[in-house]
Amino acid sequence: MGNFRVIIWLTLFCVSTTTLVSAQSLSYQPPPEKVKIKSTGVWFGLYTKYHFNDKWAYYGEYHIRRRNGFKDMAQLYLRFGVTYTLAKYADLTVGIVNPYYWAPDQDDPDLDNVVPQFRTWEQLVFATPFDHIKLYHQLRFEQRYKRDYEKGSDFKLTHRFRYKITLYVPLNKPAFENHTLFLSFYEEIFIQAGESVIYNHLEDNRTYLGLGYNLSEKLQVQAGYMYSFRHFGAPHVYENRSIFRLSLYHHLDFHLDKHREKRDIPIH
Repeated sequence: MGNFRVIIWLTLFCVSTTTLVSAQSLSYQPPPEKVKIKSTGVWFGLYTKYHFNDKWAYYGEYHIRRRNGFKDMAQLYLRFGVTYTLAKYADLTVGIVNPYYWAPDQDDPDLDNVVPQFRTWEQLVFATPFDHIKLYHQLRFEQRYKRDYEKGSDFKLTHRFRYKITLYVPLNKPAFENHTLFLSFYEEIFIQAGESVIYNHLEDNRTYLGLGYNLSEKLQVQAGYMYSFRHFGAPHVYENRSIFRLSLYHHLDFHLDKHREKRDIPIH
């Protein structure tokens, strides 16, 4: 009788195991192949930094971003902050961001044409001083309240962490001063987290190469090409973006002490 029970249990185990494996085989689907989408854009940016004294400054970024080349509006991007100088080569900034996103399909009645976001942000920028080049490290943290384009969708909190390394190399002069032409390069990585972030934790990777010119101690212009690689709506879909960037940097110092040390340019 004992042997008979053992045989029954072994039979039931084999049947259940076979059924489970068969069910898994039927439900298993191979992952889709990687899909790459190419897009283009044009971004215009104004960067401001206004010093009130040796320690405190107002920081602002204002961007107009277009996609499909110059054809369609993509974003209006407004960033405000207060900067505190920790040391000669280290700044700490905190503030708010209010970007607006244009839906890709402006004719869809179920979508809002323009959707706002609300963010707070913190940033640490420090420089590695060299004689003839400028090397900056930027750590930026953002708390983003964002929603989908669908009408009536709720705002959800996500977090984003960014690291950017920027290199400036003077071309026509040994150091940075007025009328210096320079090479500009940066690499920036975006990582995001939150309950609504499922697969695209590595949100974006941007590489930029351009030329800059110091018009004066207060004004600088840069133009260049940025390549971006990121997820696009699904785990197996990626977007390759080619973006032309034109940026203007404006700096003012309201601290009128003539004996103060000149600030480095380019102003970051």
